Amino acid sequence: MPQIPEKIHELTVGQLSARSGAAVSALHFYESKGLITSRRTSGNQRRYTRDTLRRVAFVRAAQRVGIPLATIRQALAELPEERTPTREDWARLSEAWRSELDERISRLNRLRDHLTDCIGCGCLSLDGCVLSNPDDITGERLTGSRLLAEQRGNRRRQDADRP
Repeated sequence: MPQIPEKIHELTVGQLSARSGAAVSALHFYESKGLITSRRTSGNQRRYTRDTLRRVAFVRAAQRVGIPLATIRQALAELPEERTPTREDWARLSEAWRSELDERISRLNRLRDHLTDCIGCGCLSLDGCVLSNPDDITGERLTGSRLLAEQRGNRRRQDADRP
């Protein structure tokens, strides 16, 4: 791993990539999503402060456990003065994320336990499939073509709400 002298306070995207293990394209993506920031030189090159290394490590660790980027961005935005996360920040945030992860694990366990049943029948029918329609939630609301019409109507409303 390339060493960066202490006197260098800013990193190029290549240096940040080499030190963090994240691809340059991932760093550009993180920046586009507001997870990290850079300044531009007079030659329009990105420069990152050294503390961006810790932010990238934070983002990658959260991603590895399945935390969505939007949730990570929200957590980073809640830090005072948009500072770099500390060990204490990670402990607090990971505790808050624990229940979300526990629920996801529970859903995956249910999926795994019923996967054989689904493959056995192969139907994926809305009225009987424990994967597509757990506890027949869909059947309690609507059935058949009315359900398809409702889904199309919801999509149209969502499209109309977009700027």
